[in-house]
Amino acid sequence: MKNFEKMIADVLSLGAFKANIIETKDVFTDASFRDICATNGCGVYGKCWMCPPDIGEIHELMAVIKTYTHALVYQTVSPLEDSFDIEGMQAAKKEFSKLVQNVKKAFPGDGILNLGAGGCGVCEVCAKRTGEPCRFPKLATSSLEGYGINVSKLAASAGMKYINGQNTVTYFGAVFFRA
Repeated sequence: MKNFEKMIADVLSLGAFKANIIETKDVFTDASFRDICATNGCGVYGKCWMCPPDIGEIHELMAVIKTYTHALVYQTVSPLEDSFDIEGMQAAKKEFSKLVQNVKKAFPGDGILNLGAGGCGVCEVCAKRTGEPCRFPKLATSSLEGYGINVSKLAASAGMKYINGQNTVTYFGAVFFRA
């Protein structure tokens, strides 16, 4: 794996607002995040191959995180017209999904786990909804929350703010690797 400073610089050059590398011992997981997913507040529970329950059993996914030694955590912060600007949030999520794909290209490999925010975002409509297998399994990305990661604690561990002020939306991603 590249040196840590270069990894951070690479993610920042791709468009991240902030980035930092932490040890996975500082990544807090909690199985109750799966219960939050199951309430289907986002509308994609069971409708996206890369979301719960289809990504796997929560305790197994949390154990996978601990097999890595480090995580490159990054965030984007996007302005909104106001706190009810759903279109602005969706546009920011779309841009964040592009960043996640660019990060995946910058850090490829079998020993890497890339996680983003919310649903996958690669396809306009996930193939799960049409009864097909995933169209782009190499591009598909699960979420931090789907793996049981407490993102507010992840932000704190990485020295970042979870909330970046009024009329903004913040998205987080992470690249897990072994150093």
